[in-house]
Amino acid sequence: MIKNYYQSILLFSAAILLLSLGSCDPAKKYEKAEAEAIANYLSSNPADTFKLEQSGLYYRDELVGTGRTPVAYDTVDVIFTGKFLDGSEFVTTVGGSDYVFPLGEGYPIAGFDEGISYMKEGGRATFLIPSKLAYGPYGYYTVPGYTALLYDVQLVKVTPGPGK
Repeated sequence: MIKNYYQSILLFSAAILLLSLGSCDPAKKYEKAEAEAIANYLSSNPADTFKLEQSGLYYRDELVGTGRTPVAYDTVDVIFTGKFLDGSEFVTTVGGSDYVFPLGEGYPIAGFDEGISYMKEGGRATFLIPSKLAYGPYGYYTVPGYTALLYDVQLVKVTPGPGK
């Protein structure tokens, strides 16, 4: 009887432990690490004065363009370099073809698309994009999940979209 009582308590305790471990959200750990990486980048680069947008995108003009500001469905031609917060590059179009895409459709990632919408043709800007506006928890090729990215972007050309 006492043995059954202790076995029941042990099984109940083990079940509670398994449930509590299973309910821990491992994503919180990665989200916290990403937030710390962004904060560290911003604090160690005080000359980098980014504007924090409502979405979570950090935006900074390097050179304000004099041309048209693109709107949804305009086609934009851009030259860009994508980097990790440590400064290492993972992609660039410099020296190659411009990257051409319709604005407002989330290409190539939501934060990049949003950042372009703040620019003027002929301008250059830097975007610090948190993973929720980039490749999220899963990453993409060489970009690990929960990774904030830096993009140096030049808006070369804006072609009006349909009905413009």
